[in-house]
Order: sequence, then C-alpha cells, then structure tokens
Amino acid sequence: MVKFLIIRFSSIGDIVLTTPVLRCLKQQVQGAKIHFLVKKEFYQVIRTNPHIDHIHIFDGDLSATIREIRLEGFDYIIDLHNNLRSFLIKNRLRIMSFPVDKLNLSRFLMINLKINRLPEKHVVDRYFETLRLFDVANDGLGLEFHISPEDELGLSDLPPAFQKGYIAFVPGAQHATKQMPAEMTIRICRGLNLPVVLLGGKREEALGKQIAEQSGGHVLNTCGQYNIGQSASLVRQSRLIITHDTGLMHIAAAFKKKILSVWGHTIPEFGMYPYQPDLASTIFQVEGLSCRPCTRTGKEKCPRGHFRCMNDIDVDGIVHRASEIF
Repeated sequence: MVKFLIIRFSSIGDIVLTTPVLRCLKQQVQGAKIHFLVKKEFYQVIRTNPHIDHIHIFDGDLSATIREIRLEGFDYIIDLHNNLRSFLIKNRLRIMSFPVDKLNLSRFLMINLKINRLPEKHVVDRYFETLRLFDVANDGLGLEFHISPEDELGLSDLPPAFQKGYIAFVPGAQHATKQMPAEMTIRICRGLNLPVVLLGGKREEALGKQIAEQSGGHVLNTCGQYNIGQSASLVRQSRLIITHDTGLMHIAAAFKKKILSVWGHTIPEFGMYPYQPDLASTIFQVEGLSCRPCTRTGKEKCPRGHFRCMNDIDVDGIVHRASEIF
C-alpha cells in the first residue's frame, strides 16, 4: 500500500481539474490509497469522487489539520495548490512532496510586462508533471464530476417550456472583472429568444433576478436555488452552456458539453481554459488589448476604468454561435 495526500484547498474549478490526476494515480499505482485535503466549503465538490479513499477537511485550524494528517502515515504529498499553507504543512510533516509549478514568474512577466513566456500547456498537464516519479500517464479521458443521486434533477422539475432543451447561462463569476456587465448578458438573452436557464449561487441571486426580469419569459432564473450538484445536473442536461471562467465551466467540460466561454481580464493562456470539451466549444475574448491580462485572479473593477476586455466582447457573435449550436 502506498498512501498519498493530495492537497487542493479550493476552488470549485481547480478541484474539478484535479480529477484526472486522482483517477490515473488510483488506477496506475498498485495499492494506492488516496486522501484529499480540501477546505470545508468545497467538500461537496469532491465528496462523491470514487477514486478518493478519505477526505480531510480544513476548517481554518492549520495545527489541528497537521495533527490529523500526521497520524495517517502518508508516504507522499502531491501538492496541487502550492501556497504558503501547503508549504507549512509539508514543512511540518517532512514527507517527500511534489508541488505543481504555478508558473509565477511567467505569469508575472505576462501581467506586468506583457512578455509571454507561458508554456502552451493546460494546468491539468502541469498537475500530471507532479506524478512523473510514479510513472503515471494521462489516460486522456478528461475531467470528472460525480453527481450524487439526491442532487439529480429531472427535466420535469423545470417549467414545460424548458423541458425540450435549454441553454445554461452562468452570468456571474468570482470577481467582477471576470464577468460581463448585466446589460450585456441581458442583450444576449434577448437576442437568443431560446429557453435559457440562469445558473449561480446565492451571490448571483439578485443578478439572476435582474437578468430574468429584463430578458423575457424564455429566461428562467435558478441562481441561489440549487447547490453545486444540482446546478451540475442542469449543466449536464443542457444543450450548451455560456459561461465566464467559472467552476461550472470546468464541470461542463467534465460532461463534454459545448461551451461558449467568455474571458475578460484573464487569458486562456494561463492554462485554465475548458479541458477537452465538445469540439464545437468556442472562446470569446477581446484580442489585442495592451492592458490584458491585468491580474492573475481578479479585481472588483477595471484598473483603467474602461473595462474594454468585457465591454468590447462580441455579443452578437455569442448569440449567433449559441443559436447555431442549439
């Protein structure tokens, strides 16, 4: 038996992106026992993964977490988060560890000097580089997301107009500079004139309500009504999904959906674009902006005030492509 501790504290998308590593490590290393360390608020994202033997929940008490995992007698740590917290864990445990390369220097050069030294490599492939010692190879099967039976929604749970097919639309994002202004999303919804289901958490509840009220009866707002598993169920049953760089984008990729992804202040070249989605998937972004990318994770407002990375997005192009696929 070989015991591995996988560290990936957050977020929804980043955790979903670890799933090929979990699967291949479990299947290709004889006797592998896989434990996963995650923040409490993201436990629901990973709890149904069949390749994990045990999940450790981090609730903010680092010392207690270290005491807990020390008792497990791990052989190796696969650090897919690689931050100060994971460094402290590794430093205390003194176990052979393999951290993911976060490309901090390359990202700094791209953000601040617009010098592109970024490799043409998805973060999933960088995750696999942490497993080289164990001769684990990417099986090419893509991402996974496992919906628990109690979270599965049927089309009969939706109004009749949406039961024959709909577009899933994720209007929000973790940071304001990652999402289109509400009026642009409304323009897209109005232009589609097709059944649209808005998806999001409690934080997007007011935004979803605003968009639905101003778009027409063909738009159904579910923001704040469902948990992540239930929202994933609606993604899985959709014809296609329109989304910013969000966790639901990566969940959609796990289901091989047709994804229209919209990018603002960040760029796909950071390696977080949809991984192996349906071939009809399309990336929408504003090319040639001298200020883009302006940050690695996100801001609450455009540093220059014009927000052209979103305001100049081809709304008509999104409507056309979505209608074409639908």
